[in-house]
Amino acid sequence: MDIATKQSLDFNTTTFTNERREPAAFAAIANEIRRDIVRMLVRAGSGHSGGPLGSADIFAVLYFSGVMRYKPDNMQWPDRDRFVLSAGHMAPVMYAALANAGCYPKDEQATLRKYNTRLQGHPGRDMHLPGVETSSGSLGQGISIAVGMAMADKLLDRTDKRVFCLTGDGELQEGSVWEAAMSASHFKLDNFCWLIDNNDCQIDGRVPDVMNVYPIVDKCQSFGFDTIVVDGHDYADLLRGFDQFLANQAGGTGKPTAIIARTYMGHGVSFMNDKFEWHGKPPTQEQAIAALEELAQHP
Repeated sequence: MDIATKQSLDFNTTTFTNERREPAAFAAIANEIRRDIVRMLVRAGSGHSGGPLGSADIFAVLYFSGVMRYKPDNMQWPDRDRFVLSAGHMAPVMYAALANAGCYPKDEQATLRKYNTRLQGHPGRDMHLPGVETSSGSLGQGISIAVGMAMADKLLDRTDKRVFCLTGDGELQEGSVWEAAMSASHFKLDNFCWLIDNNDCQIDGRVPDVMNVYPIVDKCQSFGFDTIVVDGHDYADLLRGFDQFLANQAGGTGKPTAIIARTYMGHGVSFMNDKFEWHGKPPTQEQAIAALEELAQHP
């Protein structure tokens, strides 16, 4: 590996603060998250490229807009909001967001999927990585855990803490997802925000071809959610969705919020964009270099 190639694969030390910023400012954060995803996966030689790259804009806004309250130097802060990645195979995007927030050293990203690393292929609570609230990856179960957290915060502890949870759209084929949704509505969890990464792809093909889950909007509404559809690559639109959730909670609506973010798998890397084949596939070194060169052309 020549020096130029090695340098392009190195993790830099840039971190970002969690504060309200103009929509255009999120582009640099999302770009760095995407670059770190590529760097992690090419080193690991295994893992998922498409979903993490496609959801990077969602994570840039969630972690770096002040919407979710947390302290990078104390991710056990009792008053923190919590995030659960129900689609645990998308772990690289969460790991990259946490690293770029300064929750753990950025060069530790190089250990993704290595033996005894804190960055397992699916998030593991037992590995004690700051910001991982629960183990996840068995699809349909993470959202049930997240709803339980929201119930404890609102009904038992009676706090204003928020719980965010991201599922994929293929994950909606799991019946336990809808049991959790029914519970969130029944218990009036307006502190619960369900994010659905709607890229229309799963490992075997297009979601409607494998098991049709549409119409997602109508289903979420029928389960009692305030349902908001956003462009998952438009920062202003993502902020609009999160702001509506915060307004719902502040207003005591008693309705959980579902934000359906329409995205493209592999977004940001042209040869991966909207291709389900990248669901469980890492880039080769040559592909990683090409992806990083393309991403370098963006903000």
